[in-house]
Amino acid sequence: MIRLGVAGTGIIVKEVLPLVSQWGYEVAAVCGTPATAEETKELAETYGNGVYYTDYAEMLKDGNVDTVYVAVPNFLHYSFVKDGLKAGKNIICEKPLTSNYREACELETSAKEAGLFLFEAITTVYLPTFLKTKELLSEIGTIKVVSCNFSNYSRRYDAFREGMVLPAFDPKKSGGALMDIGLYNLAWLVGLFGEPQSVHYEANIERGIDTSGVMTLDYGTFRAVSIAAKDCSAPWRYVIQGTEGYLLMDTPANFCMDITLHRNDGTEEKYELNPESRLECEFLHFRRCMEQKDLKTCYEALAESALVSKIQTEARKEAGIIFPADEAL
Repeated sequence: MIRLGVAGTGIIVKEVLPLVSQWGYEVAAVCGTPATAEETKELAETYGNGVYYTDYAEMLKDGNVDTVYVAVPNFLHYSFVKDGLKAGKNIICEKPLTSNYREACELETSAKEAGLFLFEAITTVYLPTFLKTKELLSEIGTIKVVSCNFSNYSRRYDAFREGMVLPAFDPKKSGGALMDIGLYNLAWLVGLFGEPQSVHYEANIERGIDTSGVMTLDYGTFRAVSIAAKDCSAPWRYVIQGTEGYLLMDTPANFCMDITLHRNDGTEEKYELNPESRLECEFLHFRRCMEQKDLKTCYEALAESALVSKIQTEARKEAGIIFPADEAL
């Protein structure tokens, strides 16, 4: 069993904790803040052995914790992962791995030098339907156009319009559409096609943060467009168009629930391969790598996470979106 120390008490933690024991993890401790002490204690008692902390540094001293699951706000990811690696812990970090490319490269180097596992919990690239999509690319001929639209009106945008700045829309906390749902689009694109030759990002910016935006990616022989919006909604739609047909997905890239192959001759094939929980595949993969001491596979995924961060950072800079973490760039 992987002995997990959970840092955070937010929505994603509440989704993970009821399931993680089924995937080969023991919840060894939960860490919150002094303000969330009662909630932290309740989570630890309900899903673990009752051990909880309100100080992250104290949890890192816990010898019963061998792996830390970092699920705190975006801007804290870098420091929490850095401190965890220094303490000799393997790390599973919720997406985005860091606020910018410099931080991602630093953590990648630190993990390798220490011989520790560092995973970004980005569901997309571990889902069976996504992996099937990679296989089906050869069925549609020469790729010409790719388009992604992950638009989902956020209830937090209502608060934002009323003047309340929550982390999701706070540039001081590495928020914004590109860092949230836009990341899933990028993970999907990079996972399928690798690094583009260039990117261009045009965003709708309010009070210094992108509430929605459109990114174009030049892959040389084809072009891709990624739309990510938290201030408006539209049908989710992912299309890969080739000379012999196209692939269509009508669920967002963090779920990748189905993919349909449409051939030019009019025939279709639909695939729905994922388990009930979108989180299952990534956590099983992380456990398998750690149990088999497969650092090579881990670091290959980590390099891809760093590449996505590189693209995000370049795009934000072009759009004039600056985070405090960028000051050292």
